[in-house]
Amino acid sequence: MSNSFLKIALFTYSTKPRGSVIHTLELAQALVQLGHQVCIYALDKDGSGFDYPLSCSYQPIVALEAPFEVDLLIQQRINEFIEFLSQSELDYDIYHAQDCLSANALAYLKSQGKIPHFIRTVHHIEEFSNIYLQECQLRSILQADLCFAVSSQWKQVLHQDYQIEAVQVFNGVNTNRFSQVNNGTEDSLKVRLGIKGYPVYLTVGGIEPRKNSITLLQAFAQLLKEYPNAQLIIAGGATLFDYHRYRDEFFVLVNQLELTIGKSLILPGVVSEKELSGLYRIADVFVFPSLKEGWGLVILEAISCGLAVITLRQPPFTEFLSDKQALLVDVNSAETIAQAMTAILDSELNRNLLENSKSLIFKYSWEASAKIHTEQYYQFLLAHA
Repeated sequence: MSNSFLKIALFTYSTKPRGSVIHTLELAQALVQLGHQVCIYALDKDGSGFDYPLSCSYQPIVALEAPFEVDLLIQQRINEFIEFLSQSELDYDIYHAQDCLSANALAYLKSQGKIPHFIRTVHHIEEFSNIYLQECQLRSILQADLCFAVSSQWKQVLHQDYQIEAVQVFNGVNTNRFSQVNNGTEDSLKVRLGIKGYPVYLTVGGIEPRKNSITLLQAFAQLLKEYPNAQLIIAGGATLFDYHRYRDEFFVLVNQLELTIGKSLILPGVVSEKELSGLYRIADVFVFPSLKEGWGLVILEAISCGLAVITLRQPPFTEFLSDKQALLVDVNSAETIAQAMTAILDSELNRNLLENSKSLIFKYSWEASAKIHTEQYYQFLLAHA
């Protein structure tokens, strides 16, 4: 078994660049490099597919306009997976879901005898107040035949709260895409987005509660008192859930703080992969005070592009970052984050963080992650033979 190549189906809920989606794409590419046959199944809302060059097969699943109510939205997305896959000829050794939606669909297909088993990667676990979402998340975890976790933190949560012995896998960084070498987008990005201040801070992930966007905005407003030409770029924003109330609160605060969008605050939304790496290189500092992450893939991308990083001193960041590799903030407050945003501008501190964090780029690779996945796939198939 360990000498044979596998047919692997990977499932993800979107074609837009979120952490678990990027994990799916990079894992697929690395598995192909190891000789396996891989197909990615993904919900596609606009028919544009992935903004990533793929060497594996890709099967888009049409995601139609959905109701605003979250229960009906999630139900429709799961059913779109189910309906498409029920009509497909599925012949894979491994069925591997990277999210709650596709895992629910695979759980249904397994109950109908359409597939023999499935694997689920848990990137992080949400604390939903909505009962329907709670049930969907619980089903996606408990009905999986094997769970992977991308950090020790979530591996421990699965053990303590669900009595599941998950296998830890990790993320990597693609240095062909994320490096300090300019790709030609930098100058045009500066002009188009009006990036001409100093210092320029970048965060990735959009405006939402777990990204701690409001606290970051408050910290930035404090920093502007000392650096009036500073700019904050908040890139990204493609998510399944509509955090409109939080976003409304964010923009009310923007007005109260008298910040100008397009001048001090830059909101490019979802950017292409090529432009994202350009933004990393344009910025002076990467600031990422996220409250909950599976692992923090964007931190590694920023480091690979030559950026010093500010983040919170908490798991999962402390699993792979030390004080010598990033400026870790002890208290989640606007004041302490603002202090860190000022402190990291010190040239000696900045230089030391960059130098000490370089080793992470070589330690975490998608090839190494794919090898761990492959070995676990083989063991799983032997156990279920």
